[in-house]
Amino acid sequence: MDILKIRDAKDVEAVVRAALANEQPLEIIGHGSKRGIGHPMTTNAVLDMSALNAVTAYEPNELIITVEAGAPFADVASLIDSKNQQFAFEPMDTAALLGTAGIGTIGGMIGAGLSGPRRIKAGGARDHLLGAHAVSGFGDSFRTGGKVVKNVTGYDLCKLLAGSWGTLAVMTEVTLKVMPRPESERTLLLRGLDDVTANRAMTAALGSPFDVSAAAHVPGSVLRVEVEGLDPLGPPRQSLTLIRLEGILASVSHRAASLAKSLGSFGPVETIEDAGSAAAWRSIRDVLPFAAAGALGAWPVWRIVCPPASGAALGQALTRDSGGEVIYDWGGGLIWAALPPKPDGQAALVRARVHAAGGHATLLRAAEEVRRNTDVFPPQPEGLARLNERVRQSFDPRGLFNRGRMVRRSEA
Repeated sequence: MDILKIRDAKDVEAVVRAALANEQPLEIIGHGSKRGIGHPMTTNAVLDMSALNAVTAYEPNELIITVEAGAPFADVASLIDSKNQQFAFEPMDTAALLGTAGIGTIGGMIGAGLSGPRRIKAGGARDHLLGAHAVSGFGDSFRTGGKVVKNVTGYDLCKLLAGSWGTLAVMTEVTLKVMPRPESERTLLLRGLDDVTANRAMTAALGSPFDVSAAAHVPGSVLRVEVEGLDPLGPPRQSLTLIRLEGILASVSHRAASLAKSLGSFGPVETIEDAGSAAAWRSIRDVLPFAAAGALGAWPVWRIVCPPASGAALGQALTRDSGGEVIYDWGGGLIWAALPPKPDGQAALVRARVHAAGGHATLLRAAEEVRRNTDVFPPQPEGLARLNERVRQSFDPRGLFNRGRMVRRSEA
């Protein structure tokens, strides 16, 4: 396999133009931490973006940062953390789930668009992407968006890059919003609720005036959320329902007490503070109960987005059909499902259940052979598929970038 290392954005242009002339598709990587997501790609040439790793501008008072796409996410997160700031959409770290080194890049973070528990309050990755520099499939550099929201007029093309999995253009630099890190956080914990009752509790919390920033449910099973200062096991097969509040200490304390009182009808409410709360939500964000090194590490993992009101019934149906395990996030609107592999496949059953619930599913972790023969990303209705193809054609008409990643090879 040819590894094409670049030094700057001009090198990216040169590589893309050469690939265009030679009809050579390119796999785009930063550090390759998410290469196991999507269909195996139809190329033997890799464009390595890891040398584009500089923070080109950071203005903490303006709450914006501009960084090259190959910059390690951990380094950038550490930098903004030193100024008591954060990426409010709580980007997921896929390392434990996929069994890779924790070396994801900013470009990979935007390309994947995987947002964490605070998504229900702060929005997703694309909502925090203000601007981008990129190279199209024509070999030309272009700039979209700006450094403030008011600069964005007409078509906000940079939003298309978020969640595109590198199939539209090669990002070289991005500008992102950052937000102040909360002074304090509290998580209210309810034990032993079934999925339907937990959904009602999360709905009540999210509909309250107490500004909830996350709501999740881990059903009673062998799975456990590791919470600092809390017995992670508890009684056998006990479920955990978690609801988070964030802000200044006085406000969080008052809101937590009021919300705990309003949730009293669902059972005793425990409170986890600060470090313990953060540890619990990292476990939910990164789906640590399904980690590759754990007991369920060989099982395929589906990421399912559905109407929150349908979440409990859908999760129960999936576990009843397969004997698998689920975790609910986003108040029931995001389901992580680890389902035991079946010789005759499970995708058709999963997609039928999800479609009936009004949702869509992505196979985020699976063996290469399974990914090669399964629709990893949600199949699209004919009209939407045509629209998406027109968008891709306008960016990359020859299909140079990550060819076959989002569409199975036989269909590409």
